Amino acid sequence: MNYIDNLVFAIILIIGIGFFVKNSKKIIRNIKLGKNIDRSDLPKERFNNMLKIAFGQSKMVKRPIAGILHIIVYAGFIIINIEVVEIIIDGLFGTHRILSFLGGFYSFLIGSFEILALLVLVSVIIFWIRRMVLRIPRFWNKEMVGWPKNDALNILYFEMVLMSLFLIMNATDVHFQEMGFGNPISRFLAPIFDGLPFNNLHIIERLAWWFHIVGIFVFLNYLYYSKHLHILLAFPNTYYANLKPKGQFTNLEAVTKEVKLMMDPNANPYAATPEGEETTPEKFGASDVADLSWVQLMNAYTCTECGRCTSVCPANITGKKLSPRAIMMKTRDRLEEVGANIDKNGKYIEDEKQLLNDYITPEELWACTSCNACVEACPVDIDPLSIITDLRRYLVMEQSAAPQGLNMMMTNIENNGAPWQYNQMDRLNWKEE
Repeated sequence: MNYIDNLVFAIILIIGIGFFVKNSKKIIRNIKLGKNIDRSDLPKERFNNMLKIAFGQSKMVKRPIAGILHIIVYAGFIIINIEVVEIIIDGLFGTHRILSFLGGFYSFLIGSFEILALLVLVSVIIFWIRRMVLRIPRFWNKEMVGWPKNDALNILYFEMVLMSLFLIMNATDVHFQEMGFGNPISRFLAPIFDGLPFNNLHIIERLAWWFHIVGIFVFLNYLYYSKHLHILLAFPNTYYANLKPKGQFTNLEAVTKEVKLMMDPNANPYAATPEGEETTPEKFGASDVADLSWVQLMNAYTCTECGRCTSVCPANITGKKLSPRAIMMKTRDRLEEVGANIDKNGKYIEDEKQLLNDYITPEELWACTSCNACVEACPVDIDPLSIITDLRRYLVMEQSAAPQGLNMMMTNIENNGAPWQYNQMDRLNWKEE
C-alpha cells in the first residue's frame, strides 16, 4: 500500500466508527425516554443469566436445528472478526499480514477462521433455504412483509458475501498459499485462479481485502436499521431481564399512592418532595412509548423478529389478531418515530399519535391470555406481555374501556365478592353437590 491507500483507509475507518457511535447514541437516547425502573438488584444472578442466555445461547438450542446453526453463525462471525484487528493495522500502516510473525499460532488462527467461515457460509445457506424454500410458517406471518422480510434476507446475503470474500482473499494471496499452512479451505479454492498472472491475483486479493473490510463497516452501521441490533443488545437485555417468577405482576406505584390517599387523606402521597418539587398523579398504565420503562424499550430494540413467541402464542394459533412479535415491532416503530421527531425538532413535539390505537389495537391486547408462553420462548428474554399488560391497564383504569365480559366480572366482584352474578351467601353452594 502507498500513503494514499493508508489515508483512504483511515478516512473509511473514521467514518464507519463515527457513524456507528452517532447512531448508538440515538438508540441510548431513545431507550432513556422510558420511565426509570430499578434493575440493579441480584447482580450475580443477572450476570449468570446473561452468560447462560446471551453468551451460551441456552434458549436457542431448545429448537436444535435452528439453535445449532445459529451458534455456528454467532461464534464463527464473532471469532472471524478478530482478524479485523490485523486488517485495521495493515490498512493504517501499509503492512501485510502483520501478525504472521506469530508463526504457528497465526497459522492455527487463520486456519480456524477459514473452517469457521465455511461453516458460517453453509449455515447461512441453510437459513436461506428454511426461509425461502421450505417457507417455515413463522417467517411468513402477516407482519413479516416489506422491510422485515427484506431485512432478514439482507443479513443472510451480507454474511454470504463477507465469508466468501474472506476465503477468496486468502485463496489469491500467493505468499500466504506458498507458506502451505493456515489455509485448510482456501487451498481448495486457489486452483480456481491457476493460470492468472501474479499481478491479476494481487488485484483480486486486494479487491477482496477492501470489499471485506468495507463490508464489515457497512454491516456494523446497518445494524442500527436492522433487527440484528440484537447482536449487541442481547447482552444488556438478558442482564436487565425480569428475574421474578413468570406471571407475577407488578404493583403500579400510582395505584398504591391512590389507595394510600383513600385510606388516609391526610397522608397525601402527592405532597411536595423533600427537594420541594410538587408531584402529580401518574398516568395509570401506558398509552405511548414514554409511558413504558426503559427496559421495555430496550426489549423492543433487541427483538430478533424470529417469531418463536408468535409461534407458541395460543391466541395467534387460534386465529386471533395478536402476535407478540408484532407488539415488539410496533413498539420499536413508534419509538423510532418519536426519536425522528426529536431529531427534527430538537425536542418531542406532539404529533397526535400514540402507541395505543395508532400502532397496537385493543383487539390485539384483549386477545392475550397472559400465559407467558411468548416470554418463555424468547431466546433473548424479551417480555411482550409486560407491554400488553401496561397498555391494557391504561384502557381499563384511564378509559374504562375493558371488554363487556370483563366489566361484568369486575362489577360482580365489587357487588357480590365473586366474578359470578349471584349472592355472596350462595358462594359455597357447590360443595353441597
